[in-house]
Amino acid sequence: MRESAIKSSGNVFVDLGYSPDEAAILQMRADLMANLRKFIKARKLTQLKAAEMLGVSQSRISDLTRGKWEKFSLEMLIILATKAGMRVTLKTAA
Repeated sequence: MRESAIKSSGNVFVDLGYSPDEAAILQMRADLMANLRKFIKARKLTQLKAAEMLGVSQSRISDLTRGKWEKFSLEMLIILATKAGMRVTLKTAA
């Protein structure tokens, strides 16, 4: 049996049934977490070194690298990204 494909809205969280406002926040959190994981991996940082650099505990870095998104607010992820030297911007569509 062949299943039909459904065209994506462009935001997986909208596709999963979240409201547009909640989906936007979840997408931003997911993007920031992915960028922070890439930052840690690209610099070959241990969790301890990353924690020292970002001013958090090693267990918080473990949560980040394991993708435990529910443990991080958008604000906390922006703070971590800024401490990592990233420039965080918000794109809006008209």
